Amino acid sequence: MKLIVFGLTVSSAWGNGHATLWRGLCRAMAERGHQVVFFERDVPYYRAHRDLTALPGGRLVLYEDWDGIRALAAREVAGADVAMVTSYCPDAAAATELVLAAPRARRVFYDLDTPVTLARLRRGEAVDYVGPGGLAGFDLVLSYTGGRALAALRDELGARRVAPLYGHVDPGVHRPARPLERYRADLSYLGTYAADRQAGVSALLIAPARRRPESRFLIGGAQYPADFPWTPNIHFVHHVVPEEHPAFFASSRLTLNVTRGAMAESGWCPSGRLFEASACGSAVLSDTWEGLDAFYEPGEEILIARDADEVCAAMDRSDREIRRIAEAGRARTLRDHVAARRLDALERILSEVPPPPGSRVPELTEEA
Repeated sequence: MKLIVFGLTVSSAWGNGHATLWRGLCRAMAERGHQVVFFERDVPYYRAHRDLTALPGGRLVLYEDWDGIRALAAREVAGADVAMVTSYCPDAAAATELVLAAPRARRVFYDLDTPVTLARLRRGEAVDYVGPGGLAGFDLVLSYTGGRALAALRDELGARRVAPLYGHVDPGVHRPARPLERYRADLSYLGTYAADRQAGVSALLIAPARRRPESRFLIGGAQYPADFPWTPNIHFVHHVVPEEHPAFFASSRLTLNVTRGAMAESGWCPSGRLFEASACGSAVLSDTWEGLDAFYEPGEEILIARDADEVCAAMDRSDREIRRIAEAGRARTLRDHVAARRLDALERILSEVPPPPGSRVPELTEEA
C-alpha cells in the first residue's frame, strides 16, 4: 500500500517521541514492500537537531510552508491507499481538509498524544490539530493510547471507528551495546524535561539520589531548566543522540521510566522508552499505571516503583536478579512490541476499514 503521512517530524528525535516510532514503522513497511511519503514542515528547532535526511524505503518531504507543497500533497493523496494526519502536525487543519477530500484513500487520523489531546480539550484549550468538526470526518482514528481513551475519542470527538496502535521499537536500532564510561550509572533516566513528569522524577530519582549519595545517577535529555534540583551525584548529559541510546541503556544497572501525568492518568499508554530500553537489554524500573501489566509482567519482566523506598529496594537487588529481569523483558519486547508486530496490527485494522464510497481501490488484505 501507499501511505501518505502529514506529521510532526520523522527527521529529528530532539525533544519528541514521534520520530523514533515513525522510523521503525517505516522501516518495517519498506521491508514488506509498502511505500511511505512523509510530509514534515522544516522548522528551525528540528532542523538544528536533524539526525535523518532520507526515509529508508520511502520519501521525506521537508517544506517551508503549506502553499509551497499544496499541489504536490494533493497529487500524492490522490494516488494513496491511506492518507493520514497525526497529532501535532503543524499544518493539521490544511492537511485534514486535503485528506478528507481524498478520492480513494482510507482517511486516517493518528493521535500519538491522546491523553494530552483529551486533557487540553477538557480544560477548554485550543488544540490546533483537531478542527471544529472533531474527528468525525475520518474513516479511522488510531490512538497511541488504549483503554477508556478510545471511548472518549468516540464520545467527545466524534470518531466513528477507533483502534489502538501502541508504541514499539525497531530491534535493528535498539539492541544490546557495549557500555560507555560516560553513561555509567546505578540508575539512569532518559527523557526530555516535562513539567507533568517532574513529580515522578522527583520521587523516583531525585529523592533516591539524596538517600544514596554513594550511588551514581544519570539523566540524559533536553530542555532541563536552570533551576532543576540537581544533587552532586546526579550527572547530566544534554540530548543523547539516538545512535547512542543503546549504549546509554547498557551502561547502568537499572534505567527508569517516568510516565507523563496525562498518560499515567489515562492508562494503557506505554512510553516508547519502555520498549527501547528493554530491547537494549536494560532492566527497566517504571512507575505504574492502568494496563501496564498487559505489556510486561511486573516483577518478572519489569520492576515497579511507586516511591523512593521501592526504588532503593530495586537498587538493592542482586546483579543476578537484575539481569534476569532484563533478559525476560527483552524477550517479551522482541516477541510482542517490535515495529513489525505493530505493522501486523495496522494492516489488520486497515483491512477492516471499507474504502470511500465510489472508489475503486482494492481491499487491503494480506494478499493485496
